[in-house]
Amino acid sequence: MLKHIVIVVASFRKKSFNKQLANLICELIDSRAKISYLNFESIPYMNQDLEKKLPVEIGNLKKKVYGADGLWIVTPEYNYSYPGLLKNLLDWLSRPFIPNDFSSGTALLNKKTTVSGAAGHSAAKGSLEKLNQLLLAMGCKVMKDFQVGVALSSNSFKTDKLILSENDIKKLRIQVDEFLKFINEN
Repeated sequence: MLKHIVIVVASFRKKSFNKQLANLICELIDSRAKISYLNFESIPYMNQDLEKKLPVEIGNLKKKVYGADGLWIVTPEYNYSYPGLLKNLLDWLSRPFIPNDFSSGTALLNKKTTVSGAAGHSAAKGSLEKLNQLLLAMGCKVMKDFQVGVALSSNSFKTDKLILSENDIKKLRIQVDEFLKFINEN
């Protein structure tokens, strides 16, 4: 049976480089796993008061992530860190299924996760480092080796098209292969 990977793109920009990167990752995975994107553009800010009557869209996101075999986050870098919209999503996903009862588990607990990112000259290094720390604190099983950060070229910024080197694509192929192995381990 095919494993299911949920992809989170942490940019809502129409021509997002990270959405383009996520699409390439999907192409590289091809038919080796079932893939779905997590649409979280309309979620409210995390607020414990809302947990008492959990918004339907939050409940649906939690179910989708909980039911997946793996989570792949593709993120830009803002000020040497990940975007606030991603933190908001992860805060919701890290909350217990039963409000204030962490013994009930969370959608992220033990979730096999990997991260990629496209950014300027930093190649999303700061974003990936800080995101890994956060995901580990939230109880994810993070595949920290083989993560790929891509440095965007000036031509990418000029054309709004993700331009990757052969080496970038090679690294992504390795990350895909390693993540598929990772989610297939018991």
